[in-house]
Amino acid sequence: MDLIKAINVDLTPANVVFECSIEQSGIFRDTIHIVGFEFDGTACFRKGTKDGPNALREVSDGIESYSPYLDDDIDGISFVDLGNFKLHNLTEQPQLVDASSEFIESLWQKGTDDFVDLFSDVNLQQDNVKVLTLGGEHSISYAPIKTYLDQYDDLTLIHLDAHADLRDGYLGYHYSHASIIRRVVDHFGAGHELIQYGIRSGTKQEYVWMDENQTLIKDRTSFLKKIESIPSDRPIYLTLDLDYFDPCYFPGTGTPEPGGEDFHSFVSLCKILTNKNFVGCDVVELAPNIDASGNSDVFAAKVVRELILCLNNSGTSNHA
Repeated sequence: MDLIKAINVDLTPANVVFECSIEQSGIFRDTIHIVGFEFDGTACFRKGTKDGPNALREVSDGIESYSPYLDDDIDGISFVDLGNFKLHNLTEQPQLVDASSEFIESLWQKGTDDFVDLFSDVNLQQDNVKVLTLGGEHSISYAPIKTYLDQYDDLTLIHLDAHADLRDGYLGYHYSHASIIRRVVDHFGAGHELIQYGIRSGTKQEYVWMDENQTLIKDRTSFLKKIESIPSDRPIYLTLDLDYFDPCYFPGTGTPEPGGEDFHSFVSLCKILTNKNFVGCDVVELAPNIDASGNSDVFAAKVVRELILCLNNSGTSNHA
């Protein structure tokens, strides 16, 4: 692999790296990079998503590296696991349940700043660097999405979620899990586009905004047709809140909503993304403590496996 830069921020090695990945301490050309952001400080209903990155990694070795859906295998793909952003020293800082809002915001800000410091000076497009960020609550997506918006002036942002996440702050947090899309839209340029699907919960004001801006697609067929119509050279970034899936399939999330999608709808999207210019993504809101069966951890790991294959363009461009 061709090293671009050494790691210049605090990262903690993952307990177990994602299946078939290489544990590394650098950024490399023509490579997919996994990084975890263990934060759930603004979660307002049920916490636990800070444990998501390690939980899905730990079960990833229990699923096959081969995807029968995409007829491809992550074994042999050039992708690295950088570990997790080190937000603070748990032996020296209070637990979040007792922490002030200022302390909680400082954790989010450190992870956000570290992501920017790690990737903002890397030419993602020229060097074919792709990032898959693991959360954590949805607010962690701000750093990767803004980084991609800054580097791709014609980026299409696909937002899969149960919630609109368009509030202008929530419960005192400007960068809340409930306002992530509102915050990244603040940085949209004329060439950027937002596509939302799976949304089934939000305020009336959020639904008015989506209607006025024509961002929400309400049925699966229309959504897949919309993604299929994106020009093959236009860059696409996916932010995937796992509560997009129906809780009967994926109960391990903090704010479940009935009426969600199934795994096969996701596979249908993946089959399209493999033929598009899919440049980056994040997967957030796995709360392993909520699903004692561990099934949600396995589900999330399988989602990540498919996305690695999509980022690799069905294995045609980035094989080691």
